[in-house]
Amino acid sequence: MSETVCLALTGASGMPYGIRLLECLLGAGCRVQLLYSQAAQIVARQEMGLELPSRAAELQATLRERYAALPGTLAVFGREEWFAPVASGSNPPDAMVVCPCSMGTLAAIAQGLADNLIERAADVVLKEGRKLVLVPRETPLSAIHLENMLRLSRAGAVILPPNPGFYHRPQSVEAIVDFVVARILDQLRVPHALMRRWGEVDAADGGAARAPTA
Repeated sequence: MSETVCLALTGASGMPYGIRLLECLLGAGCRVQLLYSQAAQIVARQEMGLELPSRAAELQATLRERYAALPGTLAVFGREEWFAPVASGSNPPDAMVVCPCSMGTLAAIAQGLADNLIERAADVVLKEGRKLVLVPRETPLSAIHLENMLRLSRAGAVILPPNPGFYHRPQSVEAIVDFVVARILDQLRVPHALMRRWGEVDAADGGAARAPTA
């Protein structure tokens, strides 16, 4: 289980994935270091009616109050907060997730850029051999997108597009979101009970095998 997880929210569509992931990480007792881009503020407002204040301290206070009942801890850092722990290889997180991950952020990480704290944190995680999970939400994908993903995969990153399965017969948008979040948590080895797993038996189903989630 990853004890400290850096979670970055960027300007791709798919903000419900990121916010649900934050909730699940805190619920599992993780220490979460949250980063967010200016574009993420726009997407959060558009997709969820959620206001992410520009001041990191203000967002931190808001989210800590919102998730006060959960056992994990949360620290929020601004885009230019270069003294944040995630900016240095001397204090890297156990893992980092960029969810949702814009193609611009993915390209910057693939090229080794570090013009903001999100890019620098991802660069640190890669160079220190920690797990980096990127959740890119774009379609269709150009050759440039695919080449950047291949380059990152070869560097050790996990490319996890938010492609939900439907064999578990989701009855709500929330169930579709949970399908993707469950896959991310599995990569981090964070325990969860979001989905029924392949080969498990549920007495309520009369002994039938549970729907696959892999």
